[in-house]
Amino acid sequence: MRTLAFNTTKSIFIECGASRRLATHVRGLGCQSVLLVTDPGVLAARLLDPVLTELESAGLQVALFAEVQADPPESVIMAAVAAAKDSAAQCVVGFGGGSSLDAAKLTALLARSDESLGEVYGINLAKGPRLPLILIPTTAGTGSEVTAVSVVTTGEGQKNVVISPLLLPDLAILDAELTRGLPTPVTAATGIDAMVHAIESYTSRHLKNPISDCLARAALNLLSANLHKACRDGADLEAREAMLLGACLAGMAFANSPVAAVHALAYPLGARFHIPHGLSNSLVLEPVVRFNLEAAAPLYAELAEIVLPGLGGDVPAKANALAEYLGRLAADLGLPTRLGQMGIGEDDLDALALDAMKQTRLLGNNPREMSLEDARAIYAQVL
Repeated sequence: MRTLAFNTTKSIFIECGASRRLATHVRGLGCQSVLLVTDPGVLAARLLDPVLTELESAGLQVALFAEVQADPPESVIMAAVAAAKDSAAQCVVGFGGGSSLDAAKLTALLARSDESLGEVYGINLAKGPRLPLILIPTTAGTGSEVTAVSVVTTGEGQKNVVISPLLLPDLAILDAELTRGLPTPVTAATGIDAMVHAIESYTSRHLKNPISDCLARAALNLLSANLHKACRDGADLEAREAMLLGACLAGMAFANSPVAAVHALAYPLGARFHIPHGLSNSLVLEPVVRFNLEAAAPLYAELAEIVLPGLGGDVPAKANALAEYLGRLAADLGLPTRLGQMGIGEDDLDALALDAMKQTRLLGNNPREMSLEDARAIYAQVL
């Protein structure tokens, strides 16, 4: 076997209601003051109310930064860093979806180190140190609680990333109760996002490895078996916990065997049109998989057997069955399936394709080489 390095979060705690005992974990890191990083939607849903009450009752000093936007721009990251410094926070807690967790990671880093945000863009450029960091996802999608990546919007149609083991938290808390009130469209989109992580990790051209493969298969099994259940009955805690664990396992997988063209084509949709990340992935998923069939059919066939138990046929038939399943999934769950439904027109496709081709870090992982013309044709298929 070739040399393999596998990195993930040091400690993961899984329990319904665990977020209401956050003070114990903060104190376990030797901290007496905390900055909570979240978004206005989480605040409005009052998910933080019991957490704030518990922290304050425990005598901890608590500051709140609740201004995270989807696909956070640099200005939001720096505002959160300023909040951490102004409050003399000893610990950062990210609470919310992937954008809040990504923002919290960078806040913990930049509030402690002397580095600027611009200096740490790229792979392993962050030197640290960082503040202690706890991440608590409230959606079952991004897996950000177990990835060493933070994504930042740096301009129209542009995103940049910080990749560093320093962004892995000291602790991730998976509390299914936090996802129980998630609206069905968000449950559906974030669930598909997690499935994309598993699928792209399993078929990644670079760094594909036995550990990520096992995690991706286990994740896809949990996610495909429980996504419809979670969408039908948002109070089904068993399905919610399975989705949360599936998203976490998929995050571990793609953090070490990275994602590819689905994400490369999804990023410009989020950056230019502010389409939520999970929905962006969903919109381009099927055509990218079909584009990749000639290069990755055996791997897609193996994944088809997970999401379609008892599936017969040869490798091409199974791979095509996976593409068909993925093509039906968004519509079955009530999500938009066309770019036109999101206000995107023919005149936008050239710019989207150009932006997608700038995602060289992601496109390099795709099992089949993709050209500018290929990217535009994929967008056109779902216009």
